Amino acid sequence: MAISKKRLAHIVFESDDWASKTFDIVLLFMIFGSIFVAILDSVASLRAQYGEIFLILEWVFTVLFTIEYLLRVWLSRKPSGYIFSFFGMVDLLAILPSYLSFFVVNSQLLTVVRALRLLRVIRILKLGRYVAEAEYLTKSLRASSHKILIFIGFVVTIVLIMGTCMFIIEGPEHGFTSIPIGMYWAIVTLTTVGFGDIYPVTPLGQLLSSLIMLLGYAIIAVPTGIVSSEMASQKRKDEKALGDNSCPKCRFSPLPLTDNYCKNCGEKLF
Repeated sequence: MAISKKRLAHIVFESDDWASKTFDIVLLFMIFGSIFVAILDSVASLRAQYGEIFLILEWVFTVLFTIEYLLRVWLSRKPSGYIFSFFGMVDLLAILPSYLSFFVVNSQLLTVVRALRLLRVIRILKLGRYVAEAEYLTKSLRASSHKILIFIGFVVTIVLIMGTCMFIIEGPEHGFTSIPIGMYWAIVTLTTVGFGDIYPVTPLGQLLSSLIMLLGYAIIAVPTGIVSSEMASQKRKDEKALGDNSCPKCRFSPLPLTDNYCKNCGEKLF
């Protein structure tokens, strides 16, 4: 029996029944499979032994993802809206490298083709639409964007001041040949990376270095706290919006008050 376009669109874009969940699960396995093949193909010894198999599998995945992409474009109410959306661009970039290899014919450009094919790992971004909790993170990052921008501005100011101070204190004779070099040292020290390619020698420079190291631990915790706070706030808002007639496990809503089990995940209701 033929499936209507409306039903097919529901299967592809939604995830609230058996058919749509099965479609999502199959797609997830395809994504992980294609990424796994891309990783193995980057190992020279495995590519020399199983290169043809990897190539065949890659084209199988590419064709399947192309069908999925065209299907989403066809089923979208506004195709241009999907094509130029974030996930639309990700879906296109996931299949584009394989097709680009047809247009690079010069032997000296083969290295470019290999590099383009490594972009296949971008398919991992396709996982975002299938992770329910990713919505909380997206909303939280969007809500805390202004606070994070202010925090970044504060960090840039500290880096500028500390880099300038080290340039004045240490000077070119100790490797701090310019303010940008001093700012580079400040970033490396503030983030507790510590490459060790440039470091202070004078007692005053070492004291300043110690202060910025201690400051680094405090600064790293700030954005984590901002996002965590927004995530908790967003979750409370969503729970309040859902009301009492929602599933405590999957948050499916609305549910009839007479139901004993969630019709989406089967969780027992209270």
